[in-house]
Amino acid sequence: MFARFSRSWQLVKASGAVLRQDKELLLFPIFSGIAALLVALTFMVPLMFAGTFEALAAGEGDAASLVILFLFYLVQYFVIFFFNSALVGAAMIRLDGGDPTVADGLRIARSHFVQILGYAAIAATVGLILRLIEERAGFIGRWIAGLLGIAFTVATFLAVPILVSRNVGPWDAVKESATLLKKTWGENVIGNVGIGLAFFLIYLGALGVGMMLLFGASQTGSGALIVAVAILVVLAVMGVALVQAALQGVYSAALYRYATEGNVGANFDGALLSDAFRPKR
Repeated sequence: MFARFSRSWQLVKASGAVLRQDKELLLFPIFSGIAALLVALTFMVPLMFAGTFEALAAGEGDAASLVILFLFYLVQYFVIFFFNSALVGAAMIRLDGGDPTVADGLRIARSHFVQILGYAAIAATVGLILRLIEERAGFIGRWIAGLLGIAFTVATFLAVPILVSRNVGPWDAVKESATLLKKTWGENVIGNVGIGLAFFLIYLGALGVGMMLLFGASQTGSGALIVAVAILVVLAVMGVALVQAALQGVYSAALYRYATEGNVGANFDGALLSDAFRPKR
């Protein structure tokens, strides 16, 4: 367990080396978050007032409700995948020795607009099916939907790097991603689990410090100070989430390059990442 955590921390530091060179990569998760929030507000409010979610939970959703829900998933996934593609595309430029800009990342994403839309349609279909299973099969359905969702996420981890680096369709990208993971990672998904574990500890630390600061502010009796500290804590947690999203994109780009070319650039330790690709015995 300690060795796995150690490798995970090394991966975080290596990915951080790329972000230190290209801090503008942090803008892509910001763009994605803002766009996703706007999409959610556009769709969710009408769906809530129309009682769509209650109808689906009761197994009474009609065709129109399902279509609207699918469109919500489609648009939401598209904006997320679009800006993730921009992040991954820019990261690949850095791994190839270039000096990417925000405009470079957006240009790469725009050039794969159709493929990203197709991938979003696949994810939206899966998301809708999982939502129906979750809503109509009760507690067991939620477990099944959760496990299937995790499996789909793991299987498609390399789909975006494949889409932005090769001229393939979305379904071919999904299949190739699953094939690469099956051949290389097996059950030992060190990257996702490791980075997730590292950031889980960072979140705990940030929240712990934040709670202590809030407690101290509460002792002063100043409402303004309490609000100011609370805002700082929220901003700190959001900042950690921003860095994690950017690191995840950089790592996926490096992992795909290593899987297909056998190298990941000067910012990553090839021997370290080879552990993540150790075949299952």
